Amino acid sequence: MAIFNAPSLPKKDVPSFAHDTPTQPAPPVRDIAPPAVADFHPTQASPPRQTPAAEPRDTLKESLIASDLTIEGKIEGAGHVRIAGRFKGDVNVQGDLTIETGAKLNGGVRARKVIVAGELEGNIESAERVELLDTAVLTGDLKAGSLTVAAGARIRGHIESGWGDVKDARKADAREGRKDLDLAS
Repeated sequence: MAIFNAPSLPKKDVPSFAHDTPTQPAPPVRDIAPPAVADFHPTQASPPRQTPAAEPRDTLKESLIASDLTIEGKIEGAGHVRIAGRFKGDVNVQGDLTIETGAKLNGGVRARKVIVAGELEGNIESAERVELLDTAVLTGDLKAGSLTVAAGARIRGHIESGWGDVKDARKADAREGRKDLDLAS
């Protein structure tokens, strides 16, 4: 039910918290000029674009398996992978693979560059470059364009490095009658 023309209730005395000081007038608003716009003439040559000298050539992103993780599966992609924890499965990347000190990888590897400071149980099937640091442990076969082994690294397996395409190198050795070095057996 609605009440129309009801008498208004008297207002209670509410203390005022406002100071008895006169109010200051607001400062005048100044006009701000818009930024100057340079004239654009399509016939003028634009200045050469400068690129930073430290810009990386390689723009692939890096994925990290942290030291407190254990993962089982398969890694494939175009980026870089850094393993600081434990991974069980194959790694096939177009970028670089780094196995940190204390990390362990059980599986096959295909990557552009492989750096091992931890432990790898599996074959490095194809890499342009492999670096085994002084704390590295490799149990498996290795096939790479170049190999660097630091003093203290441990390797158990078959190594083919520096041949480019290893199959073609074996065929060339067979044609030349070289039987003194057989890497396959």
